[in-house]
Amino acid sequence: MSDNLKPEFAVEALQHVAADVLARAKALGASSAEVSLGVSQGLSVNVRQRAPEQVNFERDQGLAITLYHGQRRGTVSTTDLSSAALNDSLAAAWAIAQYTDSDACAGLADSALLATHFPDLNVYHPWALSSEHALALALECEAAAFDFSPLICNSEGASLSTQNSCQVYANSHGFNQASKSSIHSLSCSVIAEAEGQMQRDYSYRTVTDPKDLLAGTIIGAEAAARTIRRLQARRLKTGKAAVIFAADVARSLIGHLLSAISGGALYRKASFLVDTLGLPLFPKAIQIVERPYLLKSLGSSSFDSEGVATRNQAFIEEGRLVNYLLGSYTARQLGMCTTANADGVHNLFVSSSELDLNALFQAMGTGLYVTELIGHGTNIITGDYSRGASGFWIENGEIAYPVEEITIAGNLRDMYRDLVAIGNDLDDRGNIKTGSIWIREMMIGGE
Repeated sequence: MSDNLKPEFAVEALQHVAADVLARAKALGASSAEVSLGVSQGLSVNVRQRAPEQVNFERDQGLAITLYHGQRRGTVSTTDLSSAALNDSLAAAWAIAQYTDSDACAGLADSALLATHFPDLNVYHPWALSSEHALALALECEAAAFDFSPLICNSEGASLSTQNSCQVYANSHGFNQASKSSIHSLSCSVIAEAEGQMQRDYSYRTVTDPKDLLAGTIIGAEAAARTIRRLQARRLKTGKAAVIFAADVARSLIGHLLSAISGGALYRKASFLVDTLGLPLFPKAIQIVERPYLLKSLGSSSFDSEGVATRNQAFIEEGRLVNYLLGSYTARQLGMCTTANADGVHNLFVSSSELDLNALFQAMGTGLYVTELIGHGTNIITGDYSRGASGFWIENGEIAYPVEEITIAGNLRDMYRDLVAIGNDLDDRGNIKTGSIWIREMMIGGE
C-alpha cells in the first residue's frame, strides 16, 4: 500500500465473487447458501512523549461461506479469495453440512423480509491521509495535553486511525448487496501528578466523516482537564447512595439490557429478562428506540447481516419491553420473527429529560458521579451487578472531590426500575446513544 491512503473498492468485483461462490454451492448440491465478504484498509499511528511511536498500514479481507443441506449447515471462513481456495472452502463447508445434526431453526432469513431499498446513508468518507500528516495530527493532540498544565507529567500516547471497509452479503434467495463505510478516530491519554499522587484519563472522538473530527488541540486539552480533576482522589465509606453514571459509561447499562433481551440468551434461558416481553422494566417516561437510517451515524445500515431490512422500532416504550433483539435463528427458536438485529442494534437512542448534567447534580443533591468502571462483574443470568468504579462525590449539587477504589453494586432489574432521570448530555460516539443516567440508590463499597 502506498504511504498516502487512497482507498477504492471494486464493489462489483466483490459482488461477482459472492455470486460465483453461490453458483458453485448450488452445483455442489446445496439446498441454500449465503456468503459474507469483507475488505478493509486503514492507517493507524501512535505517538508518545512528543515522538512518533508506531505507524501501521492494514489491509484485510475475509469470506465466510455457509452451505445448507436441508436443515443441516456447514460454515467455513477464509482470507484467500483465489479460485482454488474458494473451491476448498466450499468442499469443506459441504462436508460439514453432511454430518452436522439437523436443526429445524437453521436456514436463511425469510426472502419476504430482505431489504429492497438501499438509500445512501452518507457513512463512507475515505480520508486520503499520509502517515506524515497523521503523525502531525496526533503529535498536535498530545502536545495540547502537555501544554495544558505542568501537572501533566507523562503520557500514554495519542492515536489517530482511519479505516474504510466494504461488506458484501449475498444468499441464494437472490440477494447480493454491498455497503461501504468509514470510521476515523483520534484519542489521547495522559497522566497527571500532584503531591505524590498520579492519575490518568483520556478523551477521544470517533466519526464517519473526518470533517466532523474535533481538532486535536481540543481533544488533547480535554484529556488533560479530565485527568487533572481526578487528582487527590479519596475513598468513600461503605454505604448506600444515589449514583449518576456519566454518559460515556452509562451506555454499558444499556448494553447489559441488550445482552439480556438478545435471542441467544433468551432461548437458552440464560437471562434475567426471560418472559418479560410486554412487562414494565423502566419508569414510564423511558423510551429506547432504534434509528438505523440516520445520516453519517456509526450504526446506520439499511439491512442486517442476514440481508433483512432494518427499520425504526422501539425496544422500550413507556417503560415496557416491547421487542426482543432477534436474528432469524433466535427468532425461530422463540417462535417469533426476526427484528433485523442479527448483527446487533443500529443506532439505539435512549430518551432523555431536559436536564443537563449540572441540573442532574442539583436534583440529586448528594451522591456519586461515576466516570469510570472497572472489571466485568455483571451476571446477565441473575442481573447481579458489581463493578469497580471511580468518579466524584457530589454534595449540595456540586462536585466536592474525586473518589477512587470503590465498588458499586446492585441488581440490573432494580437499577432499571429505580432510574430517576437521563440527562440531555447525549454521547453519540458509539452505536448506543445516551445521556448520563441517574439511579436512585446503589450499594457503594469503600472503607
